[in-house]
Amino acid sequence: MTLLATEPATIPLPTIDGVRRALSEIRPFQPETPLVQSVLLSEAFGAEVWLKNETVSPIGCFKLRGALVDLLRATSGKTRRRIVTSSSGNHGQGVAYAGRILGLAVTVFLPSTANAIKRATIYALGAEIRLVPGDSYSVKLEAQRYALDNDCYFVDDGDCINLAEGAGTVGLEIADALESIDAVFLPVGDAALINGAGSALKAICPYVEIIGVQALGAPAYAYSHRSGAAVDYPVKTIADGLATRKPTPSALNGMKAFVDRFVLVEENEMLSAIHSLAIAGHILAEPSGAATLAAAWKDRHQWSGKKIALVVSGSNIEPQVLVQAVQATPLWPLPKNPV
Repeated sequence: MTLLATEPATIPLPTIDGVRRALSEIRPFQPETPLVQSVLLSEAFGAEVWLKNETVSPIGCFKLRGALVDLLRATSGKTRRRIVTSSSGNHGQGVAYAGRILGLAVTVFLPSTANAIKRATIYALGAEIRLVPGDSYSVKLEAQRYALDNDCYFVDDGDCINLAEGAGTVGLEIADALESIDAVFLPVGDAALINGAGSALKAICPYVEIIGVQALGAPAYAYSHRSGAAVDYPVKTIADGLATRKPTPSALNGMKAFVDRFVLVEENEMLSAIHSLAIAGHILAEPSGAATLAAAWKDRHQWSGKKIALVVSGSNIEPQVLVQAVQATPLWPLPKNPV
């Protein structure tokens, strides 16, 4: 692995040992999620298509994993401080839920336009919410300033090895369940999931291809991975879980180590994937969760006869987006009466 010249060579990376430790830490609170081969998707692809269903959690997404690990490790045996984080929604839910489990006070900074379903869940979990105008990058800066000024512990979704190793348990569960696998598609928001899961998958299945998925309207991580330097790019997408503007040095460092390539998907492709995933995969997903199916479908002929896994990262979809998805044309003609 080659590091950027401008980055310190000591930036830590998630490890398989760290991810295995994380799995033991979260197991009392987070059961293993389903990994199911979809019959209809496998037939459509001419391949083995496995769905890692992270919608099956108390908050409808994978984010509890990383939040729990970070808070368990950061607060063990230490004086309790208020927990602060910033989020587009799902990460905030994860931190709020973990805080409730551990008896910690939590403040979540959200964009003023945050997903209403995610915002309501954060509130119901007892966290304080602070709304900030602007995109996720602006919100994060405001939250970091608040945490520093008030001696709070800041949970950073894009710059924390604990969070990456917690999220990486998704990949560990896939690798431990499947004997061999050709590729795993993972959505990329702040890169904790793909870096943590990539570290586990590559350690157990060295030849697996790790494919990151981003929205065409939020491509900063894909462009950063391609260029080898952090790219700041404006965001405009319905996939709030993918709406990140610029990677941190540690996020980019991890992607350079574990990610093979990225696929960008358009808004209409994600809507069609939500529709298709509901019918053929029996899962209701938000745009960022269905993005992996949209990405795999773009190069579907490449996967003929192979085994692939799609991480369906979350199901917190707003009603107006669900209506758009139901009205969208499926990715392929679904069977109506095959007999």
